[in-house]
Amino acid sequence: MQAEKLKHRPFCFSVKGHVKILRLAVTVTSMTFFIISQAPEPYIVITGFEVTVMFFFILLYMLRLDRLMDCMFWPLLDIINSLVTAIFMMIISVLALLPETTTYILLGGVFGLLTVVCSIADAVLIYRKLLFNPSGPYQKKAVHEKI
Repeated sequence: MQAEKLKHRPFCFSVKGHVKILRLAVTVTSMTFFIISQAPEPYIVITGFEVTVMFFFILLYMLRLDRLMDCMFWPLLDIINSLVTAIFMMIISVLALLPETTTYILLGGVFGLLTVVCSIADAVLIYRKLLFNPSGPYQKKAVHEKI
């Protein structure tokens, strides 16, 4: 029976894990630059909120809690989080890149744009996994199978 069990790759060593950890690192870097430069509070608050949410998603996947709490469809929540992060960080980054800003705010904006790229890549990876490996009630059935 154990031979039939699927080998599960730990989250930290998967492509999805690498992208999420990279996204967390880039967002922390952006937040650090905003804090050092004493940027306006919304820049710091929004990046701090995104760091917190990403940290909890990484913790959720590392501890495999998404398998225990199957009452929620975690991939959909993850995609929504990635897209909301991309929208908010795009707004913050564009505002930070406007003229008359300090060097650190400018660097925070550049790393914010990198966060947008990582967020979109994360959403695409999860979406592709859902298309090719659906789970739960969203499983695809062959055309010839009858319900």
